[in-house]
Amino acid sequence: MISKHVNRRIVLRSSAAAAAWLAAAPAIIGRAQAATMKMRCSSSLPNDPKYANGRVYYDNLVKSLKANGLGEQIEVTFFPDNQLGQEIDVINSVKLGVIDLMVSGSSISANLVPLVGTFDLGYLFTSYQQQTKAFDAGAAKPIEDALLKGGSIHIIAWAYNFGARSVLAKKPVKTPEDLAGLKIRTLPNPIITECLRLMGAAATPLAFGEIYTALQAGVLDGLEHDPPTILASKFYETAKHYALTQHIFSPLAVYFSDTTFNRMAPKLRDGFLDAAKQAATDTRAHGLAVEKEALATLVEKGVAVVECDKEAFRKRVLPQTDNFIKARPEAKAVVDLIRATQA
Repeated sequence: MISKHVNRRIVLRSSAAAAAWLAAAPAIIGRAQAATMKMRCSSSLPNDPKYANGRVYYDNLVKSLKANGLGEQIEVTFFPDNQLGQEIDVINSVKLGVIDLMVSGSSISANLVPLVGTFDLGYLFTSYQQQTKAFDAGAAKPIEDALLKGGSIHIIAWAYNFGARSVLAKKPVKTPEDLAGLKIRTLPNPIITECLRLMGAAATPLAFGEIYTALQAGVLDGLEHDPPTILASKFYETAKHYALTQHIFSPLAVYFSDTTFNRMAPKLRDGFLDAAKQAATDTRAHGLAVEKEALATLVEKGVAVVECDKEAFRKRVLPQTDNFIKARPEAKAVVDLIRATQA
């Protein structure tokens, strides 16, 4: 009898405990889910907290999430240096919802939605400040809409690459004639490749992760990129002449998978987007400050930074925009608005 009574009490207590747990379960599960919302963020650049735009953005995002009270609800893991794959593969993974976030230039998404290539047209922008004014005036909206419709990707915000794209080469370049025949790495993007071809180079598309060894092996004579990226990736070790062609001010994009967007609770998503936009604003300020410092550091490391005949390059590239608009008339309104915007 005693054994039966004890067993009965145990059963009753267990049942009561189970009922109490089930009653509390929705709140407990809700808190656990909020605390364990995990995202992956990819960048092709090294894990440099000063000169690599992906890491700088990530650090700002973590800080902004904490400031918004979301530090324990959203966990973002950062994968720099192509750890999740080359950019062309990562942008497709963002489209499919396999990767949540990607920090990269606008150029890479033009492979999914060609209209994005508008922002890569040579000598379209005159500065990043002018770019921001044009975007605030509405120039970015048609591009964002096209990318969401055609690529299932949101642009959370636009930031800056850390300086305009210019040419780093193994020999001095001041004019289009100096660039003739040089194998210059470009992004695997037809717009940028065409821009460098018009400038006079033997434009050579290549994945970012393969640049350094290609320069070492003599497969490339140079590349085009911004000063902090050249510094962070140590490309200056293989080429010592930096021509300030400043041919492209491509914006830095924070790409966000539509799949992730839709699986987030609306309140949590709104808080995340606010934090992510603030992180982009902070990253823009950092980019403007760090470009000059990176140029000075390159000089210290033995790189000859050279002013070049930008007007000569600009004239050679000018037909690119007209041809792009002929092929994609929907780009005309965007181009016109950008050209009408003064810095």
